[in-house]
Amino acid sequence: MGKADEVFVIGLISDTHGLLRAGVHEALLGVDLILHAGDVGGDDILDELSHIAPVEAVYGNTDPPGNPRLTSTIVREIGGVTIQVQHGHESGRLTADALLERFDADVIVYGHTHKQLVTRREGRLVINPGAAGPRRFHLSPSVARLTIREGKAEVEIVSLPV
Repeated sequence: MGKADEVFVIGLISDTHGLLRAGVHEALLGVDLILHAGDVGGDDILDELSHIAPVEAVYGNTDPPGNPRLTSTIVREIGGVTIQVQHGHESGRLTADALLERFDADVIVYGHTHKQLVTRREGRLVINPGAAGPRRFHLSPSVARLTIREGKAEVEIVSLPV
């Protein structure tokens, strides 16, 4: 997607579990693409997100198999940055170090734990945007905005109203 000298903003969302919280539209306003890291909770969520920007999504452990709109993993090159998305339940240990060792992408995005995480190591990023759906585990709902500029990726976690 695009040339390395362009600026791209990608919305990162996960664990909606069938609920698109108030504030998601505003938090993801103006993004070029939305990547959903699983536990979507139905096509209605994908349809609503597609009103904001094109959506690509992976299966989570609670998504029923067979939905042609979901895949097991997403690997994209955008603006000179490789991005890999998966839910995380299939990965065993979900630590930044384990994911960086397992995958070669510049940016690794996952969900499953509902816990926001941004780890930068040697120019690579591991991101969990947190859960954007029903509040669980006393964690605050959130999404993330990934900005790619001149072949470099930066991320911002955006809290959603409770």
